[in-house]
Amino acid sequence: MKTYVLKFNEIDKSMIMDVGGKGVNLGELTKINNINIPDGFCVTTKAYQKNIEGNIELEKLFSELSGLMPEDRGEISSVSKRIREIIENIKIDSDIENEILSELSDYDKKQSFAVRSSATAEDLPTASFAGQQDTYLNIKGNYEIIRYITKCWASLFTDRAVTYRIKNKFDHKKVLLSVVVQKMVMSEASGTMFTADPMTSDRKTLSIDAGFGLGEALVSGIVNPDIYKVKYGSIAEKNIGIKKIEIKPAAYGETEELNIDDKRKGMQVLSDSQILDLAGIGRNIEAYFNSPQDIEWCLYNDEFYIVQSRGITTLFPIPDYKGKEAPRVYMSIGHTQMMTDIIRPLGMSFFEMISESTMDRIGGRIYADITHDLSSYAGKKRLVMATGKQDPLIQYALNNLIKDKDFMKSLPRGERNIKGGIFTFKSLLETFNISRKNNPYIIENLLEGFEKEINETDNLLSELSEADALEFIQKDKEKLLSMAYNPTMLGAIISGILVSDTINKSVEKWTGEKNVVDIMSKSAERNVTTEMGLALCDLSDVVRKYPDIINYISDSPGGDTLLEDIKGLHGGDEVVEAFMLFLDKYGMRCPGEIDITKDRWEEKPAQLVPLILNNINVLKSREQQEKFEAGKLTAKAKENEIIRHLESMPGGNKKAKKLKKNISILRNFIGCREYPKYYIVRRYKIYKRALKNIADTLVAKGIIKEAEDIYYMYFDELKEAVAANKFDYNVIEKRKNEYTHFEKLTPPRIITSDGYVPSIKMSSANIPEGSLSGIPVSSGIVEGRARVILSMNDAKVEDGDILVTQFTDPSWTPLFVTIRGLITEVGGFTTHGAVITREYGLPGVVGIENATKIIKDGQKIRLNGTEGYVEILE
Repeated sequence: MKTYVLKFNEIDKSMIMDVGGKGVNLGELTKINNINIPDGFCVTTKAYQKNIEGNIELEKLFSELSGLMPEDRGEISSVSKRIREIIENIKIDSDIENEILSELSDYDKKQSFAVRSSATAEDLPTASFAGQQDTYLNIKGNYEIIRYITKCWASLFTDRAVTYRIKNKFDHKKVLLSVVVQKMVMSEASGTMFTADPMTSDRKTLSIDAGFGLGEALVSGIVNPDIYKVKYGSIAEKNIGIKKIEIKPAAYGETEELNIDDKRKGMQVLSDSQILDLAGIGRNIEAYFNSPQDIEWCLYNDEFYIVQSRGITTLFPIPDYKGKEAPRVYMSIGHTQMMTDIIRPLGMSFFEMISESTMDRIGGRIYADITHDLSSYAGKKRLVMATGKQDPLIQYALNNLIKDKDFMKSLPRGERNIKGGIFTFKSLLETFNISRKNNPYIIENLLEGFEKEINETDNLLSELSEADALEFIQKDKEKLLSMAYNPTMLGAIISGILVSDTINKSVEKWTGEKNVVDIMSKSAERNVTTEMGLALCDLSDVVRKYPDIINYISDSPGGDTLLEDIKGLHGGDEVVEAFMLFLDKYGMRCPGEIDITKDRWEEKPAQLVPLILNNINVLKSREQQEKFEAGKLTAKAKENEIIRHLESMPGGNKKAKKLKKNISILRNFIGCREYPKYYIVRRYKIYKRALKNIADTLVAKGIIKEAEDIYYMYFDELKEAVAANKFDYNVIEKRKNEYTHFEKLTPPRIITSDGYVPSIKMSSANIPEGSLSGIPVSSGIVEGRARVILSMNDAKVEDGDILVTQFTDPSWTPLFVTIRGLITEVGGFTTHGAVITREYGLPGVVGIENATKIIKDGQKIRLNGTEGYVEILE
């Protein structure tokens, strides 16, 4: 019985610890009918273990690696290099060598082989280690093959493989390596095939990349391949790449790069019939594995060969619609809320409390089932209209889905899920009253009532036991909703939205000037988010007076004892007092604040340090306050300019009078849109204080291990745990693992129950070639350095920078005072970033898909917020 070598057809899916992910997949592929798999065998993980066992020096180095963090790049590189050198120079065990030579004796001595690594943690359902260990092609001769097997073993410790394992918490000693030895196919063409689109998670689109020669040219990124898209058995799209280089087997062994002649550079690699044949093979493999696959293929003598297939680990999960009639359509709520990050279970429960619609939990995000809304004529029209303001890319996706008449006819009918939102009968009635009276004191009186209710809720909740506190929070949902959807406040918000459209359309018609509201809404009153930005500038001005404190927070920005440490420095008392003043009013805010499980500024004040340092480095003392006052003057000057122009026209006095009132309504109420969310998170502050007490009690009783474990419980589970004094901790650990995976996924805006993701491509007909098109939300053109920021913790900007990020919410507002423009992947005309850019007079473009991946940090770019596109200049 062989211990160290297994033929592909001797391998099944139970043998992952023997032959790794790649080896298991090859074994399974041999069981599929009518698919060509080049012959070969696997050198098992037992051979790797046998060859390194008992090596004291290796054990010591493994121990050194276990203590390193991903950012320890220098040490990772040094230790990994020493490990590789030792493994490559260990003499291979004679029993292992004999089994390999015996297997090779079945092949012609001139046969070339591909020698590939196959790790036991490779190509797993939730983690992809693909490409992290080495592959060697066109290897000839028995002892050369054995030498490259040891090089594959050593490649388990490349810098990138080690860093990936550290980031994903894989034990270096538990990840073992098998080696695949497979007959070389002297490919005329080769490439990859995804049976689902890995970028969008669309299961209906199969994508093929194709180039001439061996596949290494594609893998290494040195050619622009052909890209073919196949949908429903037909070719939906073809992009023919200019292929300047191909890699071919060299006569002496290994490979060589060759230039492709001009005649072949722009040729289509696969014929249309070959594309469809290959797509059919892909669907066959997908059906066998019962999951979308990432497949490596090659073409020789008009025959396709499959050299590898692995599950695609980056796809967003298909919604669970058990008990519902299919098909179903789901819309991302995260995109409408400017929060596409994961939301942990307790955060989901609280988000559901503030929603009038039923929510579905998919991939760590919240979705709404809009099936019945789309099957209703009125619901469909309303949904398309509303999403156009919130996130136009959702609107594009819906319109593309609606074009499929057969699909739309197949949708089941029933009660619509998306309720009135801000446009209700009562709110529209209030809109009429507010616009007619134009009295901002209505809002001030309403806010006084909100404040009183918040204080009463705080007093009541603070006196309750754990179980009673949870019961109170659950019942408080009605008051929370009545505050969030107060008709008077909604009427003020709608007034601001409608009058914005009216002013823009009227002024463009009368004067030809576009988007004049971008100027007229500058420095508007009653915007709690703008007030927060100014308050942080005040705090920054206090800090800037004390160099010792600036040096301390620059060197130690992330400490949990920030305020305690500052207090011991010169000026510390004044700075801490300024911090507390700010936190008392705004401490319940934070990035992603709609998720109650996120750390608030008052919980981790160090989150404010990057913003404070930006203000100190980019602004002068009181500069933003002066800009705010200047913004008022600019808005008033623009108003006067247009009024004078109208009054000089025949019959213009009536128009001027009407415009004056509309501008007054605009400036009185445009900032009100920030209040509902502000008071939601004010209430969250009270809830969270109670939740922290409950968590501490559960930790003390040994029911959970750490306070944050409650974030992995849904609200009803937390109630049960408190009542029963027990909870299955395995559930928490399972969810933590799931969320580690979910965090890496990109949520689609729209997804159907069978995994179809409608296209969201925007028209680029009227923008410069090569530009990135988006939604223009704030006028102006600016050039500057792109500052790509994914987290507020990395929010270091310099004067003249253009912020590029996924989305913004109110916690990002203080950053706007130090940037020259805004680019986001998510958003619409009425979302946070759009409103604040207009108020601050910054050019803005939102809805540029994958902007943070396409635009590189530090590149010089031109942002056109008037027409809605971005040019990369260098």
